[in-house]
Amino acid sequence: INNGRLAMVAIIGMFYQDGLTGSAWGDWANYTESPLRAVDFSSELGVTPPLGYWDPLGFTNDLSDEKAILNFKRRRTIEVQHGRLAMIACIGYITPEYFRWPGYLSPSQSLSFEDVPNGLKALNAVPLSGWLQIIGFAGSVEIFNLQAPAETAGDYAGYGAFGIPRAGGIADPEKRAKSLNAEINNGRL
Repeated sequence: INNGRLAMVAIIGMFYQDGLTGSAWGDWANYTESPLRAVDFSSELGVTPPLGYWDPLGFTNDLSDEKAILNFKRRRTIEVQHGRLAMIACIGYITPEYFRWPGYLSPSQSLSFEDVPNGLKALNAVPLSGWLQIIGFAGSVEIFNLQAPAETAGDYAGYGAFGIPRAGGIADPEKRAKSLNAEINNGRL
């Protein structure tokens, strides 16, 4: 019985494949307009072993190549941006152990930077107006930074290496690609 069920599923799959490619054996060269055929992003920055290009939910699959490329660029830009934020957050979590800003975090509440505890305990110490400022700043960066994705993720007009405003970029294309690849992978950690 189980072998019969398996054979039924197999023949349905072969019919489906034959309908898409014109061959029950799946020769993709016979059918270039398949809706299942996606743009190949396997040579893009950030594609590294062991996974290679990884898009398990098919966010970049689209019927038009232009939309698929635009979706990929947008998502890669978001990945770089959020990776940078995560790396800065890691530094921000470690730094208060060794350094505190002088002065007041909230002069109206007489709250100095040194009064704010380390780690997650700091969440309750920062006033609501401080959190609103942080959320507002992060939201504005999200909104205004993603309006027109750059040709290469991480490249923004007026920003140089590491996203530093008005700084020089990396001129050597090979070194630049290696640095962006490292930045993307470090942001994934």
